Amino acid sequence: MALVTNAKILNKAYKNKYAVGAFNFSTMEIFHGITRAALKLKSPIILASSKGELSFFGAEYMAAVAEKFSNIAKIPVSMHLDHGPDFETVKQCIKAGYSSVHIDNSSLPMKDNIRNTKKAVNYAHKKGISVEGEIGHVAGSSKLNKQEINIDKDLLTRLEDAVEYVEKTGVDMLAVAIGNAHGVYKSSPKLDFKILHEISKKIKIPLVLHGGSGISNQQIRKAVSLGIAKVNVNTENRIAFADKVRENLKQSPKEIVPYKMFKDCSLAVQKIVEKKIKLFGSVNKA
Repeated sequence: MALVTNAKILNKAYKNKYAVGAFNFSTMEIFHGITRAALKLKSPIILASSKGELSFFGAEYMAAVAEKFSNIAKIPVSMHLDHGPDFETVKQCIKAGYSSVHIDNSSLPMKDNIRNTKKAVNYAHKKGISVEGEIGHVAGSSKLNKQEINIDKDLLTRLEDAVEYVEKTGVDMLAVAIGNAHGVYKSSPKLDFKILHEISKKIKIPLVLHGGSGISNQQIRKAVSLGIAKVNVNTENRIAFADKVRENLKQSPKEIVPYKMFKDCSLAVQKIVEKKIKLFGSVNKA
């Protein structure tokens, strides 16, 4: 089947109280690990790339490999822009063949965030592409942090802002900041389920949780029960991939053959993705 939108995948997940993982890739080894896990467990899958990742791999190439996989796989597959910083990046990815985009102007003033998101939505919807927006700001970066997590409560999503943002922009999915953060920290973030519950009661579209790598399984399950239909995972896969590369090079420091240097890297990623798919509840939901 052809690539499908996140809206198609997530509306079903939202209705049936499970979540689908969005997994970033920037190499074919990571791509293989993600897709093999999805095929094995018969789960829908969201392949994703940040601006940095698509700049490295190439937006057209990412869309092409995702499209090829979707044509041979008997599972729903989306190719998604993660944290698109501006309209031009959104436009670039849609032209390249992405089926969904995330425009993240959450660090801007509310009126600017709404204006920029609405522009992206108007353009994307004319092309049949779904759009994820973000209100409140999910801080951090996709890396292993040695310090304790420190969440600025002023950056958390406010109910009234979320309602206004969704009504004025027409986004298909909403990313919320409820204590989550990008990256893995010394301690697990503590999600504010009161905020999530209030938002989910008022806003009847799939909600998105970024920073899924560092959050405990118990909190993930509760978040999914309260309306989270998409969970983003990147850091854990990066760590698994990098650790395996270092292990291989330590064992064979003079190795120059790429497929030997990257031996079992895909498998390391696949194991992480399989655990996440089972945790999110999307096994056999293809």
